[in-house]
Amino acid sequence: MFNRDMSNAGRHRLIAQAVKESGSATVQELAELTGSSEMTIRRDLDTLAAQGALERIRGGARTLLLRGEEPPFALRAHEAIDAKRRIAAEVCSLIGDGETVLLDSGTTCLEVARLLCGRQITVMPLSLQAIHALSSSPSPTTLMVPGGRPRAAEGALTGPLTLASLSALRFDTAVVGCCGLSATEGLTAYDLDDAAVKKAVIASTRRIIAAADGSKLGHTAHAYVGPSILLHTLVTDTTAPADEVAALEDTGTVVKTA
Repeated sequence: MFNRDMSNAGRHRLIAQAVKESGSATVQELAELTGSSEMTIRRDLDTLAAQGALERIRGGARTLLLRGEEPPFALRAHEAIDAKRRIAAEVCSLIGDGETVLLDSGTTCLEVARLLCGRQITVMPLSLQAIHALSSSPSPTTLMVPGGRPRAAEGALTGPLTLASLSALRFDTAVVGCCGLSATEGLTAYDLDDAAVKKAVIASTRRIIAAADGSKLGHTAHAYVGPSILLHTLVTDTTAPADEVAALEDTGTVVKTA
């Protein structure tokens, strides 16, 4: 029986996760998993292959993601969207009028960018998506655009020009995304260039707010950014592991759950 209630985004997440966990899956297996027709699954696989989430093979698909690789931005943008919006709203409540704000790349920070439009702040986003979201922001928001080279498909700005922009300025608050965060392993990222930008962000800012849904806590990516004690505040959601939250609080980080 076909499941007509599942959204395209929900079905795509389920398919991508199943292929990633098993390494490969057939069209028939995915049709049974999602309650969808095989024709729908074939279209879904073509879409996910175009996003770089998997590879199409005869009769199905196989994963392209290794343990240390980051899922594509287009796929992550639809994951835990309600939690990310709640986190973004809580982050924005911590930012006062008149502040200078540095906004990291990533899907959660993109939601923050959308909520900052029209606020009485000066903001410098570090991704093409966030720059676009803020580009039509009405007064009194002041938008600053850094230099840099966008990472393919991700849109995050990296490289010498980005680092030079950060070193030349000082900010009141930075909103930082992460690929992994724990009290023992600290803040980590998948990409070395991205990790270098995050280090420069931390060095240029008086207060660091980390925005991360619960799936990031207790997870470690391979590019080290810095210890968790650098974070003044973590805003997460109710899925965050209680032991990780307690460990971060023990290091002095204020944890807020949205």
